Amino acid sequence: MERLTFTQNEKSTAIELARKLRTSVGEFISRDDELNVFKYLMASIKGDAAGRDVFGLNPIVSSLQTAVIAVDEIGLKRDSVLAILLYPVAKDNEEICQVFGESVARIINGLCRIQELYKKSPVIESENFRNLLLSFAEDMRVILIMIADRVNLMRQIRDTENVEAKTEVSEEASYLYAPLAHKLGLYKLKSELEDLSLKYLEHDAYYMIKEKLNATKKSRDAYIERFIAPIDKKLKQAGFKFHMKGRTKSIHSIWQKMKKQQCDFEGVYDLFAIRIILDSPQEFEINWLQELGIDSPQKLERMQCWQVFAIVTDMYQHNPKRMRDWLSVPKSNGYESLHATVLGPENKWVEVQIRTERMDEIAERGLAAHWRYKGVKGESGLDEWLNSIRTALENKDDLQVIDQFKMDLYEDEVFVFTPKGDLMKFPQGATVLDFAYRIHSNIGDHCTGARINNKVVTFRHVLKNGDQVEIMTSSNQKPKHEWLNIVKTSRAKAKVRMALKDLMVKDGAYAKEMFERRLKNRKIEFDEGTVSHLIKKLGFKEANDFYHRMADGTLDINNVIEKYQETLLHDNNALPPQPARSAEGFSYDNPNEGLAYSSDDVLVIDKNLKGIDYTLAKCCHPIYGDDVFGFVTINGGIKIHRKDCPNAPELRKRFGYRIVKAKWSGKGTSQYSTTLKIIGNDDIGIVNNITSIISKEEKIMMRSINIDSNDGLFSGNLVVNVDDTSRLEQLIKKLRNVKGVKQIIRI
Repeated sequence: MERLTFTQNEKSTAIELARKLRTSVGEFISRDDELNVFKYLMASIKGDAAGRDVFGLNPIVSSLQTAVIAVDEIGLKRDSVLAILLYPVAKDNEEICQVFGESVARIINGLCRIQELYKKSPVIESENFRNLLLSFAEDMRVILIMIADRVNLMRQIRDTENVEAKTEVSEEASYLYAPLAHKLGLYKLKSELEDLSLKYLEHDAYYMIKEKLNATKKSRDAYIERFIAPIDKKLKQAGFKFHMKGRTKSIHSIWQKMKKQQCDFEGVYDLFAIRIILDSPQEFEINWLQELGIDSPQKLERMQCWQVFAIVTDMYQHNPKRMRDWLSVPKSNGYESLHATVLGPENKWVEVQIRTERMDEIAERGLAAHWRYKGVKGESGLDEWLNSIRTALENKDDLQVIDQFKMDLYEDEVFVFTPKGDLMKFPQGATVLDFAYRIHSNIGDHCTGARINNKVVTFRHVLKNGDQVEIMTSSNQKPKHEWLNIVKTSRAKAKVRMALKDLMVKDGAYAKEMFERRLKNRKIEFDEGTVSHLIKKLGFKEANDFYHRMADGTLDINNVIEKYQETLLHDNNALPPQPARSAEGFSYDNPNEGLAYSSDDVLVIDKNLKGIDYTLAKCCHPIYGDDVFGFVTINGGIKIHRKDCPNAPELRKRFGYRIVKAKWSGKGTSQYSTTLKIIGNDDIGIVNNITSIISKEEKIMMRSINIDSNDGLFSGNLVVNVDDTSRLEQLIKKLRNVKGVKQIIRI
């Protein structure tokens, strides 16, 4: 590393900044502290521990500039200032702890950990990353110092030639540091970060707005004068003590409004707001409040604000839809004000904010949790914590209280990284198995453990903040019931249950195949109806449970076969036995017919059909217009199947003697339920487009829709009631024309 040398200008700047710091925090920093910092910096410079950054900036000068911002704008004191000055050249944290104290060493350690966090995740424009920063820093002052440092850096890189680094720094300021400053109530720094980011990232837009603001300043000031002159006169006549001021929106705010409203600069009508700030009640006034029936100064403040509101709205037309009353019921964060939008001269809408000096001081200086007032919702105790931070920052007589704050945020949450640097949030106590199932169900089903920070752990391992997790899998691994006690997230529990159910189905399918093979070896006919009777007889509610018990050995297959034979004989005795015929004995004269029938009789399906018990098969859901056939069941009833039913080949092969011809009669007079499987791209609004088409169709009713999305694709089942196949075909044709839909299958 090239040895750090100071230019003459840098020497002058450093001396001037050091003097300014001594003036600001001299009472908190001892002479010994100054000498020790100077010795440490000089030793680091001589030892080549300090070097210029990518912008060619001197780190010592930069740290002095950052310290001034931290003191003047935030109110930080001794430990923070020393940490800022020592961090660029810090090597031995133990030595710093001995010389400068544990608090300084802790802040420096926090800054180092944040830098490590940066290396893990190049993607920082997410709320999760901001939350992780807040929970990852050991000391709250680490975040405040980071904000001050970024403000200083943004000020210094105006003329840099390193455009790529400048762009990266500006994007971070916009996505990360400005929202952090906003949450902490540091509105002045937040506004500066946003404006400088816009200046560097969208140069033309920034200067266009700036030039137009400058060009319209005279006319804007003149308009404000015309607007407030009559108000000023009326309020003075009413005996109010007050002052008024106009607040112009920041350049960044104007640009955001232009983009949101898709308008040009002239289309942003609320470029400014007028504030009427009433003087707080004087001491002599407070003494006679009770004589007026007013039990508190705050009540008098609210009365005065409403009186001013009445005067303003008498003079100018009021828009009731734009009124905001935070006097009667202040916001939960303490914000009090009365906002009214009135129609001023030249038919321009103007926002008027009415408040007292006390209310204005709270709102302006951040105590009112302005971040939440703007709609940014807190979580896990963030609101209470930030309020206490702001209270300490606001109390100039008790600024050292800030030294006692530790980061105790998000105790109910942990943030971890994927190998690619993506950030994920989990509840406290979540395990590697939760992480695996968040990635993909298949990953979770075969998870055997993980590498966390290059250390192998089991899938029971509890995740910690900042962990980088790489899941290990094995094709031999299968979900187990005990996994339900390991995972903590409801999402993972649901996936484990689903996997266990799928395993049960697979085991059941294997057991069923084995059962059929054993019956075939013994020359015993396999009959679904008889099996259903047997399942109920043995006390099982579902066939899956029955076959699963057979698969795990709970039910002895030989005993089951015996009971099956008994049930089969009983069922055959209940009805006249059919001629003993085997499915292999059938031959079909016309293979194109698709199905063979027991006779030339045709079952005519009609709503007036009486004397015959028939139902529509649930396996294929036939509807009016489908080519169908009837199948005589064990109980004598007839089930109507579609000819292309997935079970048709098996029924034809095994039970051809039970099949009868069937056809629909007349015109469809009722609605039939059918299911469509839809597959397509997971585009925004595609589900709304699908449901919108169905809702516009006459005589088609949607019963249910289930959509699953994965890796940019969605698939789902749509159940609808239709009159006949022609209406169904029309619906399918319209759905296929929806952008993003790839395939529609009737099931």
